[in-house]
Amino acid sequence: MTTSNNAIQAADGLNAEAVATDGPSDAARPVATSDRIETLDFIRGIAVMGILLANIVAFGQPFSAYMYPSAWLGESGDPDGWLWIVQFVLIDGKMRALFTVLFGAGLYLFMERAWARGQTRWLQAWRLVVLLVFGLLHFFLLWQGDILALYGMCGLLVVPMLRLSVKRQMGIGVTGYVFGAVLFLAAMAPLSFVADSMDDSEPGIAEFQEGLEQGKAQTLKDDAEVTKLKQAGSYADLVVHRVEEKTFQPVINASFFFLETVPLMLIGAALYRLGFFSGGVAPNDLRKWGWIAVIGGGLASLAIALWTQAGGFTYYGTLAAFMGWSPLPRLAMGLGMAALLVAYSPAWTGWLASRVRAAGRTAFTNYLGTSIVMLFVMHGWALGLFGELNRPQLYLVTLLTCGLMLAWSKPWLDRYRYGPLEWLWRCLIYRQSFANKR
Repeated sequence: MTTSNNAIQAADGLNAEAVATDGPSDAARPVATSDRIETLDFIRGIAVMGILLANIVAFGQPFSAYMYPSAWLGESGDPDGWLWIVQFVLIDGKMRALFTVLFGAGLYLFMERAWARGQTRWLQAWRLVVLLVFGLLHFFLLWQGDILALYGMCGLLVVPMLRLSVKRQMGIGVTGYVFGAVLFLAAMAPLSFVADSMDDSEPGIAEFQEGLEQGKAQTLKDDAEVTKLKQAGSYADLVVHRVEEKTFQPVINASFFFLETVPLMLIGAALYRLGFFSGGVAPNDLRKWGWIAVIGGGLASLAIALWTQAGGFTYYGTLAAFMGWSPLPRLAMGLGMAALLVAYSPAWTGWLASRVRAAGRTAFTNYLGTSIVMLFVMHGWALGLFGELNRPQLYLVTLLTCGLMLAWSKPWLDRYRYGPLEWLWRCLIYRQSFANKR
């Protein structure tokens, strides 16, 4: 997960509409194609590719370089920071917001089908525990930017609230998100002011600035250690490092980001119940409010990015931009993007759109598969490109990897009901094996 340093991805929690049964008493079988909400498939496909674009810097450079350009190894290919600005405005955090809203919709959709068959929320809880295990394995074995563990833990907090009225779900979601945004602003924004602007001759300021500098230095030192392992060390050494040095990081991530993640999941559940994803909102309204939200949030994000550029892309300035100033514009853009994709995607029916939908139906496999591909592309014991590519070159890697997602997903689904990891997850949820081949 690219949280403060990385953006986050989603998994097949968003693919809940592909499940037609909720336990061994009913033979597991896929939902008929006509019963799927294809809008969700399409948005998932866009999001899983957008998430890779958001995370590619953290895959190919030290984690801090995602946020802080000066942490880049070698030439960044972006001397004035304009590519940083474009990514910050259009991608960073927006894909995470979009994906988390979809995950929340998937949580309610899964339970809707489960309740129809007499199942309880315990099935959903078990499903999220399985997702949590996937996330922990992903974190320690593949990439410390995992988001599945975060979704598993935060999803468990959402489960007791799935029976709330749609009005209460939306109210708690919006209120909780705004509260978290204000809290992050109060915590993060002053740091950049103290570190970059205040006169160190004032009482206590020099000591505080020294503490901030030490925190920055420790983060960059940790990055340097991981960089050494990725470039020259063995895979086993890197896994041992994560287990020993980052043992509780997934829990820390959840405690830090639950005020964003839980509210967005609740908003997603409420939007699903209001018919947002399935024709319950007039397309003209979706287009109007979608464009208003995207343009308004985009302009606010651009102002934040230009302010950060004017300040020289300092460490605490970029941290404040990502964590302090951007949550509310991020929410507007995430929901606006969702509205526009819901409004326009039904008209997109060509060969490319069908492959995007297929990539969305196999989002879990594509998400984890991306980490495996990046492992072989970046690490020193494989192709060894970690720290060697500039920003435009990393974007080219993203384009090629997205092409790979589009290339394999549809042919696979022509032959099988689920993606490989989607199938495995279902077997673990229902504790039984079932046929996948069509």
